[in-house]
Amino acid sequence: MRRIFPPSFYNVLTLIGTAVASVSFGLILFLIVLETLTENPKPYMGIIAFVVLPSIMIIGIGVMIFGIVREHRRERTGKPTGLHLPSIDLNNPKHRTAFLAFSLGSILLLVFSAFGSFKAYEYTDSDQFCGETCHKVMAPEYTAYQYSPHARVGCVKCHIGPGAGWFVRSKLSGAYQLYATTFNKYPRPIPTPIQNLRPAQETCEQCHWPKHFFNEKQLTNTYYISDEKNTKWKLNLLMKIGGGNIEAGPTSGIHWHMNIANEVTYVPVDSQRQVIPWIRTKAPDGKVIIYKSTENSLTEEDLKKYRSRRMDCIDCHNRPTHIYHPPARSVNHVMSLGWIDPELPNVKSIAIKALENTYSTQQVALDSIKVSIEDFYRTQYPAIASSRKTQIDRTIAEVQKIYSRNYFPEMQVNWKKFNNNIGHMYYTGCFRCHDGKHVSEDGKVLSRDCNVCHTILSQQFEANKVQVDLGGVQYRHPVDIGDAWKEMNCSDCHNSQ
Repeated sequence: MRRIFPPSFYNVLTLIGTAVASVSFGLILFLIVLETLTENPKPYMGIIAFVVLPSIMIIGIGVMIFGIVREHRRERTGKPTGLHLPSIDLNNPKHRTAFLAFSLGSILLLVFSAFGSFKAYEYTDSDQFCGETCHKVMAPEYTAYQYSPHARVGCVKCHIGPGAGWFVRSKLSGAYQLYATTFNKYPRPIPTPIQNLRPAQETCEQCHWPKHFFNEKQLTNTYYISDEKNTKWKLNLLMKIGGGNIEAGPTSGIHWHMNIANEVTYVPVDSQRQVIPWIRTKAPDGKVIIYKSTENSLTEEDLKKYRSRRMDCIDCHNRPTHIYHPPARSVNHVMSLGWIDPELPNVKSIAIKALENTYSTQQVALDSIKVSIEDFYRTQYPAIASSRKTQIDRTIAEVQKIYSRNYFPEMQVNWKKFNNNIGHMYYTGCFRCHDGKHVSEDGKVLSRDCNVCHTILSQQFEANKVQVDLGGVQYRHPVDIGDAWKEMNCSDCHNSQ
């Protein structure tokens, strides 16, 4: 039989390496074609097609080369060379039985390996894999995700998206994370990977289309003051959602920032994009306005050291899924639903205090919350502790539930560690830019007027008469602090709750 390759190629090691490399290369081509023809390709297909299989192929090529080098070395030292395979005589009953057993076993191994590989691949594409198996340190993020507005959107859909390119990039950039997890070198809490997120146009905007955001939305917020009576008050807001489609009406309101015809570029000077001294807007007609913060003394040369960024969805919706809710907001919500009885004296303040105490572990926290609330009512309101035990037990259960979803002491995770840029009550949010201190050269100021983003249609305190005005009610702070609320950010006080 005429041989195509040099004699040194024909040895067991080289043939094994060639077989491994050839099969790997064939599977890579198959997966590339499959991804091209699939309407919704699996993000985890990238690690198989562009990371795992190429690695196996390189190993096969390495074995193949080693076999050739080894064959040359043996030839120089006078040792036997060439391909020496065992002879199989199918007329021999023992050989025939062994051959059939080996062949059947090989076929079964291939079938089960293929099935097992597919199930393993399928599992790596699941949310359980991301949240529970390999990413145990992501327990806070996985818990928050399960109770988020995007709980039915797979982790990889947002963090990676379709196509293999970003998948490979995300896994290669996360190689250190694997080492850190294995040897317990990871930070606590895990920082938000702001710099490594895929652009919102390639993930968020596959479902949310900014061009079709328009009109306004009514929003009613119910609050309870942290006093003995848990004084109730309501705000009825008309949120100016606005939009970016001139055909649907004026391009104004909150989503004016996302009008594809507008360009909003800014320069943050911190890693979390909370301090923004420089903003540039470009209108559809090409008019450019630059706003600079009067509180920041950075020069033009200083600004060049920082990277500018064009605003997109994530600049405001920076926590669309992994949301850690402030205690006041969470307690207000369950009280408005009646799950915590507002008739229990001081229930708002004692619930927040129990949530905000420092605990070593989550189990210690849950036990301590139960003890602290029971002790409070037993010592301060013994009659109520006896007569309304059912309501107090329900309160304890709800507060424990809030804690288990928003606080993770083992990972040092709580709501204060992760800024949420939607709104301005508990975080700087909108006031990063709309603080009344960003001014253009011609004196134009980025307003911090409440009516820029919403109009207060009505406001009511407890049993007092409701104030209604479709043109907008003058906001009244629930606690008399004079005009301080007009001059300082809400988060300056509320972030300490």
